[in-house]
Amino acid sequence: MRLNFADQRVLAVVAHPDDAELLCAGTLARARDDGAAIGVCVLCAGDRGQPREPIDNLAAVRAQEMIEAASLLGAELVIAGCPDGTLTDDPATRERVVESFRLFRPTLVLGHAAEDYHADHRATAALVDSASWMSASAGLRTASPPLDTPPAVWWMDTLGMHRFEPTLYVDVSSYLPLKERMLGCHRSQLARGDDSDFPPLLEQLRIQAAARGRQAGVAAAEAFRVHHTFGRCRAW
Repeated sequence: MRLNFADQRVLAVVAHPDDAELLCAGTLARARDDGAAIGVCVLCAGDRGQPREPIDNLAAVRAQEMIEAASLLGAELVIAGCPDGTLTDDPATRERVVESFRLFRPTLVLGHAAEDYHADHRATAALVDSASWMSASAGLRTASPPLDTPPAVWWMDTLGMHRFEPTLYVDVSSYLPLKERMLGCHRSQLARGDDSDFPPLLEQLRIQAAARGRQAGVAAAEAFRVHHTFGRCRAW
């Protein structure tokens, strides 16, 4: 079976500026080449992940890095700008995410798994779950009209593949160089590569893509789990 994303609108909702590159950029690029509209919504500003040599105005620096990476992908970019470490599924943040959905009007949303390692990732999972449903609710009013139906949701792999059981693999073998170029835009994060509590990101990207590829019988893959809940799963 080969997935085809033609006529879809695929939106990745991630916690931090480099999460899409690590976990779903290859799938977004493949969807783009199939003719889909693609977007990346980044909820956190990335303002607290300082390298050893602190960067002034880190949030602004990371915003520019996001813009560079999204331009390589050809994706519409939404920057929510929430401070790192503060993300929660509270009513105000949920409404912001709902409005982002209503503006982009996705048919498929890619979000962090609820078991991921970072609290912001887990909060993103909760926001994707709630906002994907509420985006089609006429009872929640925002500036844009509700969606006709909630989008399908796929949960993305966890960083390092910890505790994640995929139900779906996407062959991204042809897009690994693009993933690496996009990650290279995030210079402020790559500068943290020698931190004892921070993984070398390029190595992590390559290891994870190859490991999921071996499981799926291809050179490189990205792994997902379909959100099997009412209104958020689809036949493909």
